[in-house]
Amino acid sequence: MAECTHNCSNCSENCSSKKSEIPKESLNELSSIKHVIAIVSGKGGVGKSMITSMLAVTASRKGYKTAILDADITGPSIPKAFGLKGNAETDGVHLLPVRTKTGIDVMSVNLLLQDETRPVVWRGPVIAGTVKQFWTDVVWSDIDYMFIDMPPGTGDVPLTVFQSIPVDGIIIVTTPQDLVSMIVKKAERMAQMMNIPIIGIVQNMSYILCPDCGKKIDVFGSGNEDDIAKKYGHEVLANMPIDPKIVSLSDKGIIELMENDYLDSAFEAVENFSRSE
Repeated sequence: MAECTHNCSNCSENCSSKKSEIPKESLNELSSIKHVIAIVSGKGGVGKSMITSMLAVTASRKGYKTAILDADITGPSIPKAFGLKGNAETDGVHLLPVRTKTGIDVMSVNLLLQDETRPVVWRGPVIAGTVKQFWTDVVWSDIDYMFIDMPPGTGDVPLTVFQSIPVDGIIIVTTPQDLVSMIVKKAERMAQMMNIPIIGIVQNMSYILCPDCGKKIDVFGSGNEDDIAKKYGHEVLANMPIDPKIVSLSDKGIIELMENDYLDSAFEAVENFSRSE
């Protein structure tokens, strides 16, 4: 028997490790989603929610009906970036997503809380169940691209998302520090074990531009794209700088007013990936 890679989709062996595929949760009758892309990081603090928000804005500007499912239940930050408050409603049967100013549908636990600063102190199974309900019970109407903002790590919620939701592919968010590379590998290997294709990597905090001379400064080490691709074994879709303007827009809840093309190449890769499915 060949060495097991845990990638059962490409394996012809009938070994004990090969498990039957777990059936995915179904959408409700009012929902339709064409493509689901999960944004993962493996660890916190790398700007995953920022990348998720910006990808959604980029997709929306290209004319796609876009949605964000905020699966980071204990640390939701998507509503803050879009200036959304706790006003999700129901039609009596289903939850209705909150729509941003430019038409992006969002569902997050913070949109169900009267006080957005109240901590969500729930055990893993309850959190996982909430994520499933965001998929099954929310009316996602005619969505071209849904982006799922995943919590950091490889625990209950990422496992629930990968097993319950038909994720088409993932984008891994990283930063240049060597410490992060090990964490990225963990996220990568989890995706491979769950047979989820990896579209590529977005490296955040890659550099900063000097406001005086315009020189690119690699704050956390080399920003060389070839070195990064070699290190991780996947294509680098974009290198995001440290940009105080983006932080300010997010803090003010107006991320949709961003004026940059930082993630245009990353979303183009998502489009190409979707066409090849």
